Amino acid sequence: MEYKITGYKPEKLFHFFEEISAIPRGSGNEKGISDYLVKFAENRGLWVHQDEAYNVIIKKGGSEGAEDKPAVMLQGHLDMVCEKIAGVEHDFEKDGIDLVVKDGVLTANGTTLGADNGVAVALMLMVLDDEDIKHPPVECVFTTEEEVGLNGAKSLDKSLISARTMINMDSEDEGIATVSCAGGLRVECVRPVKREKAEGTVVQIEISGLLGGHSGMDINKERQNANILMGRMLHSLLKETDGKLINVAGGSKDNAIPRECVASLLYTEASEAKKAEELSCSLAETFAAELSSDEPDFSCETSVEEGVSADALSEEDGKAIVRALYLAPNGVQKRNLKMDGFVVTSMNMGVVRTEEDKAVLVFSPRSSVGSLQEEMKERLCLYGEVFGFETSFSGEYPGWSYKEESPVRKVLQDSYRDLFGTELKVEAIHAGLECGLFSDALPGLDAIAVGPTLKDVHTPDERLPLDSFERFYQFLKDVLRRLAE
Repeated sequence: MEYKITGYKPEKLFHFFEEISAIPRGSGNEKGISDYLVKFAENRGLWVHQDEAYNVIIKKGGSEGAEDKPAVMLQGHLDMVCEKIAGVEHDFEKDGIDLVVKDGVLTANGTTLGADNGVAVALMLMVLDDEDIKHPPVECVFTTEEEVGLNGAKSLDKSLISARTMINMDSEDEGIATVSCAGGLRVECVRPVKREKAEGTVVQIEISGLLGGHSGMDINKERQNANILMGRMLHSLLKETDGKLINVAGGSKDNAIPRECVASLLYTEASEAKKAEELSCSLAETFAAELSSDEPDFSCETSVEEGVSADALSEEDGKAIVRALYLAPNGVQKRNLKMDGFVVTSMNMGVVRTEEDKAVLVFSPRSSVGSLQEEMKERLCLYGEVFGFETSFSGEYPGWSYKEESPVRKVLQDSYRDLFGTELKVEAIHAGLECGLFSDALPGLDAIAVGPTLKDVHTPDERLPLDSFERFYQFLKDVLRRLAE
């Protein structure tokens, strides 16, 4: 293939990233990338295991003189969040990522980049391919469906892993090591609905241009949620005008803060439609004023179409959905003020959609405290019951607790200090990592999470500074050398 990334070393590292970017690998569509890894290992005579979930483990013996050193696990996930700008033509099931290099920064053309967690995949391939580096035995673990509940890591046969030192590479700030994370799950609320044929004027409202972001990493930044804004808009319209909800659709992933939402209302009286149009435009101006400093690209457009026949939701169902959306729990729920306001518990109202016979709301609650996570589940059950929704849970994963003593943490701290002349910061994060699942399954596991700098993951603005990626590989090489001594 013709490579776009040039001028960075080692060249193969960036080539590997481009190669995996050409393979569609959204959550649940990882067979292609998984088969690529198996072929990669077989071509180099390495031990490889692929399971039914398309998780892959590749093992490589230690370099000369380090054959008998304790093995180290390198770990990352294969899947990526598939988000795109409205209007961009891209089929994530079939199309690879169209990479763009500009001013030393790698982005994608209108879509998520997949550096979360493609950087880890490329880094592990480089370690497995590079015969010049000194390293202990390495066990590279590539998991699937991380972005939808850490499903691959849950199903993986962890008895195949002998290592009790783990370096996860799903952290997103160079110079910061993650040592603890929140647990989380996916919550779906479903309400059956009835529709009624009606004719009149359709008023459509479209909210767009919001920053969005990762529901763990960016939830503390007070970024606006398009679904919550739409709930406020629709509640005001149905309170002041005589209309019926036809549909509402916002967000596509429970773990991404929604950037866009669209809704339609039907009015049998033209005068009521006109009133709704004027009110929606006024509310849009109010929203823009409120968000001017935080969401500079916010847009809310209203369009009107007369003489339309549509299947509108019943008045009861429409009101229930709008009220549920308006009152949906969202954002930071609890902070630890003794840790500079670190987010302990949060809620992301990630998806709303109306289908022919049902309405669906999807939430992503997170907490580093188990009892608070249980409280959030109970609250969502009660919330669903109040508005006539049936609530179900899936994809639950544990948090990862901080360890006072960590030999691998000291190795990374010493390496970073010697290489870059500054201290490696250590912190907990509110996002979920697979370290908790592996720690629960492998007694005595000493784990840490690191990675190059990534910006605005889970959004089409996702970007990777290439010099950070280059430096991180030098850091990883030095850490492996130290572990081999």
